This record gives sequence, structure tokens and C-alpha cells, in this order.
Amino acid sequence: MPASYDVVVIGAGTGGYVAAIRAAQLGKAVAVVEKQPSLGGTCLIWGCIPTKALLEHAHALKVIRAAAEWGVTMPADAPAIDMRRVHARKDKVVAGLARGIEYLFKKNTIAWIKGTARLAGDGRVEVVDGDTQTIQASEIIVATGSTPRGVPGIDIDRTRIVTSDEAIHLPAVPRSLVILGSGAVGVEFASIYRRFGSDVTIVELLPRLVPLEDEAISAELEKSFKKQGITVLTGTRVTRAAATADGVTVDAQTPDGRNESLSADLLLVATGRAPVTDGLGAEDLGIRMEKGYIRVDPLYRTSVPHVSAIGDVITVDGAAHPQLAHVSSAEGILVAERLAGREVRPLNYDHVPSCTYCDPEIGSVGLTESEARARGYDVRVGSFPFGVLGRAKMAGETEGFVKIVADARYDEILGVHMIGPRSTELVAEAVVALRLECTVEELIRTMHAHPTFSEALGEAAHAAHGAAIHL
Repeated sequence: MPASYDVVVIGAGTGGYVAAIRAAQLGKAVAVVEKQPSLGGTCLIWGCIPTKALLEHAHALKVIRAAAEWGVTMPADAPAIDMRRVHARKDKVVAGLARGIEYLFKKNTIAWIKGTARLAGDGRVEVVDGDTQTIQASEIIVATGSTPRGVPGIDIDRTRIVTSDEAIHLPAVPRSLVILGSGAVGVEFASIYRRFGSDVTIVELLPRLVPLEDEAISAELEKSFKKQGITVLTGTRVTRAAATADGVTVDAQTPDGRNESLSADLLLVATGRAPVTDGLGAEDLGIRMEKGYIRVDPLYRTSVPHVSAIGDVITVDGAAHPQLAHVSSAEGILVAERLAGREVRPLNYDHVPSCTYCDPEIGSVGLTESEARARGYDVRVGSFPFGVLGRAKMAGETEGFVKIVADARYDEILGVHMIGPRSTELVAEAVVALRLECTVEELIRTMHAHPTFSEALGEAAHAAHGAAIHL
């Protein structure tokens, strides 16, 4: 007789483990199937946490190198990065957080079943870990996540041509690095390794960096990257890449049709992520799929009763789906509450915050200016630079700005986009504003403490009404 649970979650990433905890809180008997040796999934083991740890090290190096400006006397030797110690600290952070999830599993009486899961029908899940065992579930939640996506014609050897999975563990700082793709992964690694001392070239097929962000954000980031010494090639197509005995060669075609050859120690392929569904048995079970993704409705139900799916592995009614850890967690909570009989409502994906931890940081939520105009809004825009603020001058972080996109007719805030210091934290205020259908006038009347970076949001609201105080 197989072990039986109310809910079986496949995958222990930020979607899966959060869904499991919430279901257990609501009285469900829960098991999680995870094949990795630790809990936490891509975000904790290969993604959000280790990359942001590396970025914190890069920021620390930036501050130390400017010690003289702060009146701090340094030894004669220039500060250098010790990758062995960097990785030791990064891995300590990751391991501590993974142990924290294990503690939460024990606290909430969640069973961790180690192995690879396959859907076997009628609520059965086969788990292979050397031997095969079968468990029974009243409800199944698929949260298998995603993996770095390759590029046709480029052989990722994981030595000279690598993905983000390898880039977080490089034993030494490469002298030169070409990065293919300028989404969050690409620009974050560009910031890390340029600060560590690499010559970095970033190649983007589309006309601008971070192409999902507001155009003004893209322009500001490109300006900053070039100032930092990062070579930016936008509108450029890579036609060939090959590993050599001592590096990699990359052939590319520029926007004007010229062919260009690049040489570097490493090529990082950062062109997005693909869903993990191979071997899951989803298609055999009759689950509707789209290009490898599991299709779900707005409450994350698949085409097969009692099987739900969340996170990077899904498409919601065929629409593009943000592959973000906090999105997966929100979806996991919603599904757990639905399975417990709670009233739930679909998530509003216009209210998803996007945070990119490059230098300078990017935080955004809601519609870009072009998206708002495409939807037919009469758009009003206000911007305010961080560099005017006293706090920014004190911190020596004066790059960037806050931009508010609003509807001129009703004054409702439609989007907030920022690039500059603490943007990944400051965006939280904007998320609340959109959630509460805040108007520009309400944000103007909201006091922002002085001196803070957050003053830029209040000033951008004033600017949207044509009356920025300090500009």
C-alpha cells in the first residue's frame, strides 16, 4: 500500500516549498519530491541567492576601491578579490538558507521524499532514487521550475562556453568574458565580473539592453555600463561560437551588417530559461502542453483534474509568464489556499515587481510608457534623478532616476520604473501603490522622509504634475 498524502508537490523551489508550507498550515498532509541534495531549487542553489551574494561582494569591492574618497586609509597594495573566500562565504549563505527550509519542513510536518518524480495517473507519483517507490496524492502540484536555455548551434561545454550554473562557481576571475543576452542574468553577471576585473562584452540581439524594461531604463543602463568599461553590442546576432584550447571565439553580425569576431576566455550564454518537463510524464497523462510548458488556467489548474502547476514551468492560458521566484511563491500560496477551500482570486501580473541587481540596480512594476500608450491610455510621465538627493550625494551613489507612468485622465499610476541606488528595495512602495490603485496626487501627498533615497518617488510624482520641487 503506497504512502498517501493530501497534497504532493513535485519540486522544492520557491514555488514548491512555499506551496507545501502553506498547504500544511491549512491542515493538509503534504509531501514534497525533490531530487537535489538540498531544498530551495534554482533560486536558492543556482540563481537568486548565489548571484546576489556575488553582487554584494562586487559592491563591497567597489566601496573599498573608493576608500580614499571616504577618508579611509588603505594599505599600499590595491584591493583584490579572492575567489576562494568569496565562494566560501556565498556557499555558507546558501547552505544556511537551505537548512532553514529543512527546519520549516520539520516544523510543518512536511515529508521530503528524495528522488525524481513521474506522474503515473490516478493520483500516483512514481519516485526514482535508485529504487522506485509510488506515493498517492489527492492533489498534485507540479513545480519543477526551469533550466538555462541553450542557443541552437552553440555547444555549451560548461568549461569555456558556460551557463549561469557554472558562472556562479568560476574558480578564478576570467581576464575576458563575452555574455550572450542582456536580460537580468546577463547584466548581473556583467556587473559582477567587470567589478572583479574582467574585460566584459555583452551581446544582445534586440536593439537595447534589458529589453523588457522601460526604454529610458535601458538607455540609462547602457550609458552606465559604457562608463564602467563594459562593451555593449546591441542589435547584434551571434552567428557562431566555438571553444578553443585557451578560450572561445565568437562571430557576430552587427546592425549595419558587418561581421565581427570576438575572442575571450569564456562565453556566458544567458538567453533565458526553459521549462523542466522531460521525464515528468505530463503529456502521457494528457496534460495540455505548449512548447514544453504546462498550460494552466488563471487558478493554475491543468487540463487533468487534481493536477495543478506553478512557477517557471507554466504558461497561463498561453500568455507569457514571468519567471521570477516571488511570482512562483505567490502562485504556490494561491494554489494551496484553493485546495484548502479558501476563496482565491487570480494574480494581476501587471503588479509583479521586477528587480535586476546589476550596478546600477533596476526596479520596476506595472506598465512601461510604451505599453501604456499601446493600451490606449493618455499617458502622463514624471521623472526625478537620484543625483539631486542629499542621501545619494552622501552615499556617493548618484546615478539613475525614478520614472512614473500615469493615466492623465484619472491620474492613476500605471507603472513605476527606477534605475539607481536601492532600486530593488524602493520598488516595494510602488508595488503597494499599484495594488491600491493609487493616484499621482495621493503619492504627492504621501510624506517621504528626508534625507532618503525614497524621496525620489515623491519627487517623481510631483514631476508628473509638472511641479518637481527640487529640480
